Amino acid sequence: MGHASRVRCAPMSIAVVTGAGSGIGRSVALALAAAGWSVALAGRRAEALEETAAALPEGDFLVVPTDVTSEQEVANLFAAVRARHGRVDLLFNNAGTFAGGGVPVEDLDPATWRAVVDVNLTGAFLCAQAAFRTMREQDPQGGRIINNGSISAHVPRPHSIAYTATKHAMTGLTKSLSLDGRPYRIACGQIDIGNAATEMTARMQTGILQANGELAVEPVMDAADVAATVVHMAALPLEANVQFATVMATAMPYIGRG
Repeated sequence: MGHASRVRCAPMSIAVVTGAGSGIGRSVALALAAAGWSVALAGRRAEALEETAAALPEGDFLVVPTDVTSEQEVANLFAAVRARHGRVDLLFNNAGTFAGGGVPVEDLDPATWRAVVDVNLTGAFLCAQAAFRTMREQDPQGGRIINNGSISAHVPRPHSIAYTATKHAMTGLTKSLSLDGRPYRIACGQIDIGNAATEMTARMQTGILQANGELAVEPVMDAADVAATVVHMAALPLEANVQFATVMATAMPYIGRG
């Protein structure tokens, strides 16, 4: 692990990133570290987390393999961060799955539905709850939670009922956390992302089902551009909050009729 000191560019310093082994999580972890944050990398796959860690700029980081659906593993994650740093200033609540995507609603296995809810909603709640408890009790009090919503928090794709329902629910989670966090200087916002170039969106570049039944190639954007927005949200003083932000590939079929 790296331990080099550096000048902090952010007003807060200790960040937890879930789903940090790939995609948006990896990009955000790299961007936060480059901005001067100490980053705790959480995710199911230890090897993937180590790959992210190897790409970090010289600095202080922590690798904690974590299944966000496990209350005990989430508790262990935040205990490890507190033992190392004594506090948590930022949670990027990013871990998620698109399991069941592409399956018509009438064919979706209820077990798959439950698995998506467990990761995307219950996992997000468990991490937010653990972060909230830490932020409420630490001195100085407070911190920030940023939830990864997706533009599916606004509109669905065909055959995406489990993912879409959990991302709509993420908006309610964000609003409740934002309200309940006010007395404790805990800010909560949400970033809704559309077509960032990751492993999850690779099929968009070969053709994906549209609402009219046609297949179409969709534009994507660099995940680093999403990460830059998260870094901006994270760097605000706790007296200011980006409640909701939408960052999307400019020409993707979201605004308008296609």
